[in-house]
Amino acid sequence: MKCVIVAAGSSSRLRPLTNELPKCLLEINGRTILERMLHALSSYSFSQIIIVVGFQHKKITDAVHKHFSSLPILFVRNADYASTNNACSLYAAKDQCAGEEFLLLDSDILFNERILSLLLDTDANDTIAVRTKGAVGDEEIKVEVSPQGTILRIGKEVPLENTFGESIGMERFSARTSTFLFETLFDRLFTQNKKQEFYEASFQQMILHGASLYAVDVGNYPCMEIDTRDDLHRAKNIFR
Repeated sequence: MKCVIVAAGSSSRLRPLTNELPKCLLEINGRTILERMLHALSSYSFSQIIIVVGFQHKKITDAVHKHFSSLPILFVRNADYASTNNACSLYAAKDQCAGEEFLLLDSDILFNERILSLLLDTDANDTIAVRTKGAVGDEEIKVEVSPQGTILRIGKEVPLENTFGESIGMERFSARTSTFLFETLFDRLFTQNKKQEFYEASFQQMILHGASLYAVDVGNYPCMEIDTRDDLHRAKNIFR
């Protein structure tokens, strides 16, 4: 299995902290977000870890080479990171991942390492990690699920009254579904010219065309996305 980490964005909401520094290199209690993530991933035998970079890419590559030179890491670039969104960044990994089983991670998430085992050890091959504990707001990527646990809708526009929980930015795809995913990304990015959207829009299109993606409840294991200074403050208390 491969792993893709999307780390190309410039994180404007955290400026000035991210004026010259990628968000994933911000420190939480002495360790960067990316360092924590790669440390967790090092417990598993990924054949390749692909990191999609863009903004201040050399700082990311230097940090990774310094601390994780033994891991099978490949860097690919989204050169258009400033005018596109994470769907384009994910598509940049197409040559490495289309037709391959892979784990997808946003680079700005902090999570308990046990969440990885929930995704990787389940019998379901196509899964999305979902936080069901705690409040979910309008700006979160929300999911609605069927009684069988398959995802019916995913996106910010899912009504709160229909929400099962928040997608935390961790997904696992089988080889067959990864082929479908990159075909869908191509359609939305280049046929429909929707280069500024999040990749969850492609997940939704896949669902509408018959894909079965299953929600995996992360239970009480802590996880959070870092978007604001308030998030940083909370993270320092949660992830000691």
